[in-house]
Amino acid sequence: MIEEKTQPETTGSPGDYQPVLIPHPGRGTPVLLEEYRAEGGYRGWEKALREMSPDEVVEEVKAAGLRGRGGAGFPCGAKWGFVPKVPGPKYLACNADESEPGTFKDREIMEVEPHMLVEGVAIASYAIGAGDAFIYIRGEYVTAADRLDAAIAEAERAGLLGSDILGTGVDVRIRVFRGAGAYICGEETALLESLEGRRPMPRSRPPFPAVEGLYRRPTVVNNVETLSNVPHILKNGQAWYQTIGVPPKNTGPKIFCLSGRVNRPGNYELPLGAVTFRELIEEYGGGVPDGRQIKGVLPAGASAPILTADKLDTKLDYDSVQAAGSMLGSASLIVLDETVCIVRAAARMAEFFRHESCGKCTPCREGTAWLHQILVRLEAGRGSEADLDLLMSLSGEISGKVLCALGDFATSPVTATIRQFREDYLEHFKLGRCPYDSWTA
Repeated sequence: MIEEKTQPETTGSPGDYQPVLIPHPGRGTPVLLEEYRAEGGYRGWEKALREMSPDEVVEEVKAAGLRGRGGAGFPCGAKWGFVPKVPGPKYLACNADESEPGTFKDREIMEVEPHMLVEGVAIASYAIGAGDAFIYIRGEYVTAADRLDAAIAEAERAGLLGSDILGTGVDVRIRVFRGAGAYICGEETALLESLEGRRPMPRSRPPFPAVEGLYRRPTVVNNVETLSNVPHILKNGQAWYQTIGVPPKNTGPKIFCLSGRVNRPGNYELPLGAVTFRELIEEYGGGVPDGRQIKGVLPAGASAPILTADKLDTKLDYDSVQAAGSMLGSASLIVLDETVCIVRAAARMAEFFRHESCGKCTPCREGTAWLHQILVRLEAGRGSEADLDLLMSLSGEISGKVLCALGDFATSPVTATIRQFREDYLEHFKLGRCPYDSWTA
């Protein structure tokens, strides 16, 4: 397990920033209800119930500019606004199935700040008119699930959840649902299938979950970090939220998961867009061990294209990273140094996606297996340049031809490394083996 470090003191405005989502970095015990309320917790929930209509809550979140922190970066308030105003039950599902390699921010929120997430889920449920909400958590997160159950029980005893909350006539019930550890459950429709008791496989869309989701009723699916932002927006106002980050499209705090070849791996919360890749790695992560050079950075775990060292001065916000040729996604940065065999790294990532494919779509089910098999052969030096064309062609038969984004994610490590590190592949062919002694076939 990656050891998470307390954020070091730095100079400049990012160093003066006071964390909002992880205000107790390095803490191992949960913040209980009494302490959470003493620090201003549930004020946003009380404000929403007593002073705001559901539509006003939606508009406040829209005005704040909160974008989804789970990967796509879609505006949260706009997503809530898609829910039709129809009679009957509606649902809120919190995606806590944090399975992306190199991502561990949601775990820290749930283990240390469970009430922050519970409050965010409650506010979102009220905003869309949902009386029932589910926190879908990966099965391996036993401690986080237990602490969420305890936080929900505390909130219910205090009258902050359940029926007729604070005498307002509003009912919100929250349940923790423990999954079985499948990466595909991070895809919202597969998550809903699992919640309904079926094998998790993506659904065809349309209809989208906002119209027909859980139990064929309107449903919103939001990520843990996204919902944890909501109480602070309601408590402090959208104008305050806009002062953090880079308005209008990259506002608010962001937790960056830093791992790989760095001296201080861990979660670092900073204003969105306040630092570059280089600043995060060197000033917060303590640089690369033994002073080695950075070869590349995966900005969003295994799902986004690798960026080369010449892009290290790119600002860490959604639009800047996209302009650099990748995506910020869940902001799970994995650093690769000069000793890493890129071909082997691509093979390992392809193996992950092959293993996690649900098998519903033929291009993904068959294609990911072939990608992995070919890459393993190439890493051992048994191949030719023609195989690179084969990999690119095969990737083109997977990407965009499946029901969910896993197929696109699976091809990203292949296509990006071939385009940006072609010489690494050619070196394997020339030598007939892997030139990196630290990796073996």
